[in-house]
Amino acid sequence: MPNGTFSNPLPGTVIDSEVTRPMSYDFFLVSQSGRLGTVSSTLCNILYDMTGLKLDHMQRVAYKLTHLYFNWPGTIRVPAPCHYAHMLAFLASQSLHDEHIERLNDTLFYL
Repeated sequence: MPNGTFSNPLPGTVIDSEVTRPMSYDFFLVSQSGRLGTVSSTLCNILYDMTGLKLDHMQRVAYKLTHLYFNWPGTIRVPAPCHYAHMLAFLASQSLHDEHIERLNDTLFYL
């Protein structure tokens, strides 16, 4: 903060202490630069990890995945696979209007 001015954190900034839950595998990621206004960070939660990667390596992978969205030349706010999953879920909700199958009511199919 030179001269009492504030600035946004740089893209790739990770916050993984003080404001996150200590027993949780989570972190905040700033993946975009803010040209106007204030950037907003994204809370990333690793729910199930089979990779055995260290947290700092997982954070780098998450940031690099924000560069892989094909419709935008820069970074997006969330890792690209998460955004693709969101788009697919929206498309499915808008286009699949069949009658549901009764025997699937008690399964995870309709969650």
